[in-house]
Amino acid sequence: MRKQNIDNPWVSYRWVPQEVLPDFGQFNSSQGNCITGQFLGRDAEGESWLFTGYELDLFPDEAEGYYLNVSATTPSWFVMWRLEEDVERYLDEQSIALAKSEPSFAVPHRICVSYNEAARLLDGGESVDTIPMSEQHTAWLQEYANEHYHPEPKKRHKPASFKGAERPLEE
Repeated sequence: MRKQNIDNPWVSYRWVPQEVLPDFGQFNSSQGNCITGQFLGRDAEGESWLFTGYELDLFPDEAEGYYLNVSATTPSWFVMWRLEEDVERYLDEQSIALAKSEPSFAVPHRICVSYNEAARLLDGGESVDTIPMSEQHTAWLQEYANEHYHPEPKKRHKPASFKGAERPLEE
């Protein structure tokens, strides 16, 4: 996540997801599947924070959403995040004091690749942002969508003139 400084008279920064990287053990996420964040650094444009502990599972019944994602102009990761006030359970001990300097702090809670799942999250009032997917990850998701997505065959509808009139029975 990136706490990005902005030139605005009402707010001085905004939160944006910056990057999604697969964790092959390089991030030393010893917390298991718990979300854990840590401060990475600060520069003139803002601060960077690393969050680990996410699982990305693909499901055959979400294949249409994966297909819609990979067939888009820019296939994306969908990051659902919330502004949290109780940050202690999400951050390592060294980063808590820095995060508590603000009344709320952005914590990513879910990462998905289904267009439909992201739409459901947005419909539920969640904050969801996109991050462009690399060609390698797009190809991986395309393979899954190709294997599991089978569009429903289109059904031909009879024109109204062939359906017949609805007339009451004569008595």
